[in-house]
Amino acid sequence: MRTNLEANWAVTPETEQKIVDTAGRYQTEPWQLMHILLDIQKIANNSFPREVAVIVSRETGLSEASLYSFISYYAMFSPSERGRYVVRMCESAPCHVRGSKAVMEAISKTLALQPGETSGDGRFTLEYCQCLGLCVNSPAVMVNEAVYKDLTPGRAATLMEDYMRGDYDA
Repeated sequence: MRTNLEANWAVTPETEQKIVDTAGRYQTEPWQLMHILLDIQKIANNSFPREVAVIVSRETGLSEASLYSFISYYAMFSPSERGRYVVRMCESAPCHVRGSKAVMEAISKTLALQPGETSGDGRFTLEYCQCLGLCVNSPAVMVNEAVYKDLTPGRAATLMEDYMRGDYDA
């Protein structure tokens, strides 16, 4: 069940100030753009909507086009709001050969989601991405920034059940 979570979130004055403070780091640490944008995305409910891009553009001097070029290139960014836990699995050939399809099927079944969907309660988003850089330890998934390697379908299902129970913090 795909949800439109964007309607549930707006930039409050408090959130805007947090974004401004974080984006301000760019002036003294431009080499930290990736980390700065990841921090801003956390503030912005796990997404990078246009309202946030406008603020970041104003504070950094980077154009909105440049920001969206950057965030559209990397799988860890999204202009659309996602769940509290973003579960990513690589769909490249090396991972496929090592069993990622069966692992994704187990995750999909456990979460009752298809890739590209967000749960109705806003807790989980399931995504494919191009590469996690973990071919030697595939199948692997990332849940937010946490990496889980050498998964089997059973271990992946158990991992998702642990997250569903709340055994891990976002």
